[in-house]
Amino acid sequence: MAEIRLLVDSKNHLGEGPLWDVEDQRLYWIDSSAAEIWSCKEDGSDVKLNYVPLHIGSMAIREKGGAVVALANGFSLYDFKTQRLTHIGDPEADEPENRLNDGKVDRRGRFVAGYMSYDHDRFDANRGQRPVRNSALYSLNPDLSITRLDSGIKCSNGPCWSPDDKTFYFCDSYDDLMYAYDYDIETGSVSNKRAFLSNKDYPGTFDGSTVDSEGYIWNAHVFGGRIIRYSPDGKIDREIESPVRNLTSVMFGGKNLDVLYVSSMGRPIKGVPQREQNAGGLFAVYDLGVKGLPEPRFGG
Repeated sequence: MAEIRLLVDSKNHLGEGPLWDVEDQRLYWIDSSAAEIWSCKEDGSDVKLNYVPLHIGSMAIREKGGAVVALANGFSLYDFKTQRLTHIGDPEADEPENRLNDGKVDRRGRFVAGYMSYDHDRFDANRGQRPVRNSALYSLNPDLSITRLDSGIKCSNGPCWSPDDKTFYFCDSYDDLMYAYDYDIETGSVSNKRAFLSNKDYPGTFDGSTVDSEGYIWNAHVFGGRIIRYSPDGKIDREIESPVRNLTSVMFGGKNLDVLYVSSMGRPIKGVPQREQNAGGLFAVYDLGVKGLPEPRFGG
């Protein structure tokens, strides 16, 4: 039976994006609103903390050293030793209420990340819609060029790929939907967007995701207090109840890629009582009987 444990009592305001780096055998995660990058060993020891100057949505380790980070002002490269940034670009600089959010790297070294709006409930009079859907999804290529993949998004979350690289999964958390796209791994392009999963009958909504070696999708249900494993044909395979309600993302790691690391949110949410003692901590789930896939490094 699976066992979930508190690994690091990090008390993150908005913990996100657990990331296991196979080469360094080290786990990274972020506190988005505290603008912090955390890391530790497989067992939660040797905790280290780095800082960035702006809200951070996600990150990936670079092949050339350091990291690529998705910040409130777009994409940047980050040096862990100096804690300095090299800005790459902000494709939504004309939308000051938007910031980059969740992102991951495909198996050709592209960093795919999307934006979200700080003001979730803003009414857009020009578009005649509420909520505003003025964010988009982008690919940061290894040559540091930026390509837009999709638009009309409110809150980008959960990018991940099937093991054969032919399907890309992505959530707009405020749709209560997970989408699937056909993915061309050679060009990094997407097509044939379709609704893959609905969360309308469950508490909470889709947040961060990962795919295991069998092609099943694992998702953290933020505000819902559970981790759900879905089959490639969209059926619920397994549910794991969490000791905290506000889970944010998941990723397999550890020496054998058989530990599921889970980030969580410690900040209070309007209308959602926050009573859990370990909210904002980093958790680990053991004895799942499945393994993950190595997370690629950014090629730039």
